[in-house]
Amino acid sequence: MELSEREFIERLKDKATAQEAFRELVSEYKERLYWHIRNIVKNHDDTDDILQNTFIKIFKNIGNFKGESQLFSWMYRIATNESITFLNKKARKNHISSQELQDQIIANLESDVYFNGNEIQLKLQKAINSLPAKQQQVFNMKYFEDLKYREIAEILETSEGALKSSYHIA
Repeated sequence: MELSEREFIERLKDKATAQEAFRELVSEYKERLYWHIRNIVKNHDDTDDILQNTFIKIFKNIGNFKGESQLFSWMYRIATNESITFLNKKARKNHISSQELQDQIIANLESDVYFNGNEIQLKLQKAINSLPAKQQQVFNMKYFEDLKYREIAEILETSEGALKSSYHIA
């Protein structure tokens, strides 16, 4: 994006320029958000649905964005919350615990046509799945998405020190 973030946010909030600015936003962030969500829910079709819901929430709530964090961090927080909410609803709907759902998701990875990982990548996913939820999030964002601790701290609204500890333990 050529404009400063503040100017871009103003374009998103202005009814006259909102549609075009939002198309630019989707174009700029759809792949990064897709992989962020995919790292949480693992399934391509679920990821597409959550990504669409994430962008709808961003569009509807951009007027409430105060600029206290980067736009990128705010959008990642929405994507993270949408993903977690989706998984919790799915677990409740199937009358199983969140951990049981995660176990099923990992077990289904081998038959997922969109998962092109080898045996080692499958073992890595199983190992990540064995971590507590917060450590999974931190590990995925740091290892797969190569985010800086400062960015992860903004997204998860926690301290960098706590994140470094979680990542190290993971």
